[in-house]
Amino acid sequence: MFVYFDLDDTLLDHRHAERKALADVRDRYLEVFGALSVDELQEQYHAINAPLWRRYADGEIDKATLKDQRFARLLSAVGADHADPALVRRYYMQRYGHHWRFIPGARDAYEAVAERVPVGVMTNGFAEVQAEKLREFSVLKARAEAVVICEETGALKPDPAVFEHATERAGVAPEEVLYVGDSYRSDVEGAQRAGWRVAWFAPEGPDGRSPDERGFVFEDWAQLPKRLGV
Repeated sequence: MFVYFDLDDTLLDHRHAERKALADVRDRYLEVFGALSVDELQEQYHAINAPLWRRYADGEIDKATLKDQRFARLLSAVGADHADPALVRRYYMQRYGHHWRFIPGARDAYEAVAERVPVGVMTNGFAEVQAEKLREFSVLKARAEAVVICEETGALKPDPAVFEHATERAGVAPEEVLYVGDSYRSDVEGAQRAGWRVAWFAPEGPDGRSPDERGFVFEDWAQLPKRLGV
């Protein structure tokens, strides 16, 4: 068996870092975002950012468009078209990096699994940002037999091409790979189409969905090593 782990909102708490960075942006640009609470700002940002990321993953827009449009559209949504989206984006990214952290229990589970079976990391996201996360959380790369930053391969999850590439990097048959991830579309559906097994990390519950009969759902990191018998 080879176990790949997703990075954002699986091992690392992307949603926490996003919220904290948006709170910093709100404080910095009160005249623009002060009418919104942090919760409202994050909800507005996510409603704009998530569909753009999906279009980027599907090859409908390029990276530059994604970078430019998510903050341009956010400013437009709050009636601040006069503000410079590039400045807001730059400040957000600076603050985002200050708030990275592991999801509670993720590091211990990752290391426990890595003690018993080969592991790897497979992640979407901007390549330069994901590489910086792997430098900061060096235990992930140090323990990994394979690291796949999807953007560097020319395809993003759930594209079958990136799963085929990751299978080759793992050096095992597809049915011997288990993927641990939080996104149903990118991780669960993408991995299952590739013939992998899936451990779906769903801390808020699976909402009635589930992996196929070869996979399972877990809501707390302490559950994963037990399910794998490590």
